[in-house]
Amino acid sequence: MNAYKFSPAIDPIGALGGFAPLLALDTLGIYGSRIWMLYKDVCGENLPKFLASLRAWQLGFVSKETLYHAIDNCGKGLDLDAATKQVCKRIPEFNSEWKAA
Repeated sequence: MNAYKFSPAIDPIGALGGFAPLLALDTLGIYGSRIWMLYKDVCGENLPKFLASLRAWQLGFVSKETLYHAIDNCGKGLDLDAATKQVCKRIPEFNSEWKAA
């Protein structure tokens, strides 16, 4: 729900607002507990990094296989900081420093 709610504040140019991350997860075939594993184990419960991981896939910086491997191996194989930097370089409006109020 937080991805839906806060996505427009973190990724203001994302198409479809809060629906974009939900559609990305669906397209990737990431459902249920695997969403939680991506958010918690891979992204360290950091919502901007979670959204950046999805954007990195959309922009072609990270493959579906890399995301799946990271989910299955507690983040191994994915340099999330580098992926986030690539996303921010391509999308300067992406707010990787966003914090919940």
